[in-house]
Amino acid sequence: MARIKPQALLQQSKRKKGPSRISATTIIFYSLILVLFAFFVFATYRHWSNRSRFRSENQLSVSVAENTFVDPRKSDLPGYAVLNTSKGSIIIELHKESAPEVVDEFIELCQKGHFKGMLFHRVIKHFVIQAGDNEGVGATEDWNLRGKQHTSMKHEAFMLGTSKGKHLNKGFDLFITTAPIPELNEKLIVFGQVIKGEDIVQEIEEVDTDEHYKPKISIGILDVSLTQKI
Repeated sequence: MARIKPQALLQQSKRKKGPSRISATTIIFYSLILVLFAFFVFATYRHWSNRSRFRSENQLSVSVAENTFVDPRKSDLPGYAVLNTSKGSIIIELHKESAPEVVDEFIELCQKGHFKGMLFHRVIKHFVIQAGDNEGVGATEDWNLRGKQHTSMKHEAFMLGTSKGKHLNKGFDLFITTAPIPELNEKLIVFGQVIKGEDIVQEIEEVDTDEHYKPKISIGILDVSLTQKI
């Protein structure tokens, strides 16, 4: 048997133990996989990042749009009026949406002190109490003769109204109903509702009057204060 030379044995051992060579095709294949994976991660990040930014911008634009449609003059208007009478305070919520022009006029007159010292000159039990110009509107007793009709939500009890038409300041009178009065639909514009002080309204309603429904004792409005919140 022929002997193998030591040099040949050494070279043969190195060939067996040495690492196998990786082909260029394998390197390119795995490189492409890594590139695709990196691209997928980047695309996913961009997608969610853009989506979050879009939602934030959309919410901001909606908020801005809502604020754009708010009339700053309306938002600054007082929402409540406090009638300080000789019998006590009556708190009224103003209906700005249903009668904006009347509410504007009422607020302007309050700021001018128009209602200060104004008397309740006509009081009809289970009907209405009226403060303002004695010559205005006409005879309330004539309305009372029409009798009760179907109840109207517009003129329920404890609603604040004024006569229709141009008031020219002096003619702006105040009516507070003490019962549902649907027959006033054609005569009054309701622009507020008593939310506190119904007992004061009822106390005024119970005073003694003469045959013309004029109180025998003077009952009036000391002043009117305006506020945005109660």
